[in-house]
Formats: sequence, C-alpha cells, structure tokens
Amino acid sequence: MRLDFRAMRADRLLSLLLLLQNRGRMTAAELAAELEVSVRTVYRDVEALAASGVPVYGEPGHDGGYALLDGYRTRLTGLTAGEAEALFLAGLPGPAAELGLGPVLTAAELKLEAALPEGLRRRARRVRERFHLDAPGWYRNADDVPHLPAVAAAVWQRRAVRVRYRRWYAPELVERRLEPYGIVLKAGQWYVVAHAGGDAPRVYRISQILELRPLDEEFEVPPGFDLAAHWQERAERLQERLWQGRAEIRISPAGVERLRETAAPAVVEAVDAGTPEHPGGWRRASIPIESATHAEGQLLMLGPQVEVLAPPDLRERLAAASRAMAALYG
Repeated sequence: MRLDFRAMRADRLLSLLLLLQNRGRMTAAELAAELEVSVRTVYRDVEALAASGVPVYGEPGHDGGYALLDGYRTRLTGLTAGEAEALFLAGLPGPAAELGLGPVLTAAELKLEAALPEGLRRRARRVRERFHLDAPGWYRNADDVPHLPAVAAAVWQRRAVRVRYRRWYAPELVERRLEPYGIVLKAGQWYVVAHAGGDAPRVYRISQILELRPLDEEFEVPPGFDLAAHWQERAERLQERLWQGRAEIRISPAGVERLRETAAPAVVEAVDAGTPEHPGGWRRASIPIESATHAEGQLLMLGPQVEVLAPPDLRERLAAASRAMAALYG
C-alpha cells in the first residue's frame, strides 16, 4: 500500500492549526504529544503554516509557546445550537475505537469544534462534559471482537469475507462465505447482517468469528435494503418467538422493584397489569417465560419475594432449589 505523505502532512498541519485555534497557546512539546510526532517536526510544521499565511507566532520563555493572532479562526455556518450539541453527543468513543475509527472520530470532533462559532462551541463542550454514553449493559463485559475492524472494512468496501465461527447452539465450527451488508451494536454486542446464500440475509455475532479472510470479491447490496428496518423486523420476530409459555406468580412490592432491574420489559408490563392482593401489597400476575430453565434462574434471583403458582413443574423446580439451598446453608 502506497502512503501519500503529502496528504498525511497536510492533515497534520490542519490538526496543528485546529489545536491552536481550540486551545490557545501550546508549547512545541504539547503539540508533539498531541500529534504523535517529534518536537523538530512541530518546528517545521509551524514554519510551513506561517509561510502559507497563517498568523501563527511563537513566544519564548517558560510560559511561552505557539499561538494564533487573536480573531483568526474558521467558521462553520448553518448549524443550530441543538444540532451542534447532538453531533457531540453522538460521538461514541468506545464503539468508534473498536471499529478502528477512534483517531478519525477525534480528528472530526476537533475540526468541528474549531469551525463552530464561540457560542456554539461552548454549548457543544458542555454536552461532552455532562453526558457520556456507555453501550454495554451492567453485569456483563463488552464483546471481545478482534475481527470487528476487518468486518467493518468489508462492509465499507462491499467485499466478501470467508469466516470460521462458533454457533451458540452447537459445538462444531462452521465455515461460511459472507457478504456483509451492515453492522449493528446492540447492548455492547456487535452483530453483522450478512448474506450467506439463501433468500434473506442473516445475523451473525461478530465475537463468535474465530477466523476471517478477506476475499477479492465485490458484491452488490440488494436495492432498497434498509439496515435499520431489517434489524427492527428481525428483533420483533425474535421477541415473538422468545416467549414459549406463561407462569402465574405472586410477587411482593420489593420483588417488583427488583424485577424492574433484571427482567425484560414484557415481564415488567405483565406484573404491572397484575391484580393487587391484600395485605402487604403483593400482587398476582401472569408473566411470559422463555423456558422453565430460564424462568427458574430469573425468579430465583428474587428469593422469598416471589412465589410461583403455576405451572407445576416450574413451581417444583423452585421448591427443589429452595430445599437444596436450605440444606446447604442450614
């Protein structure tokens, strides 16, 4: 791969200019650290900026450094205050870094901030100071996705890949040729929507990919394919298939509050729609369950704050687990 060193230097000169514009006076050492170059390179770049007509000047001494003449800055027109704030709020540093776009996002934010008028720039900074978006859910780590940048490159370039991956429901590894249409981040987990033969694209969890080899084969995404709409439709179908039965329960007020932190929205809605009992504020409800095994684990987390009334096999599962725990701690 050939590197365009002139383009690289032009980009670095622009970054240097924007750093001085955003932060004011900076020493050569500070600029070198930000740009990941040597101090000598900073000296040369400052001279190049000055030669091109940028009013940059240096001040010697302990408190010196490089700065731009007051009033020199670029402007970006057409953005409202709300739009500027939304752009800075949309910058997800964690996911961008996993996609291999961390430096690109940082550079883009720097350029945007430099181009904003002073009033909008202050408001945009407040958004970054006061809001932080963390995609993964509690009690779980984000996916380990070493092949995510390669999948993202294939999506961007519209090139097929050959992968070996592990299916969650079977121990054997599978090899597939994939045409990746798009990538989705859901609750800290990365997925790729890809065509692998058949009628419709399927969804693959990227952390399950063990090996990936890019292919020199281009593909075309079907006309009219909408990644967001496809994902929404798939999520709705999955939700419909998820619930395999129902359970009748009695649950205390403390159990309801705990349930709100751990259960799916459909379960919480079913409990809220239940029938209140007196005394004590307990209520009866019919909740959807995925399976007896899954429901057992979810309801055991509530301890004595919930009682299963039906089905009988689920009630016996919790009773047996309770007896075993009593014997263990007795």
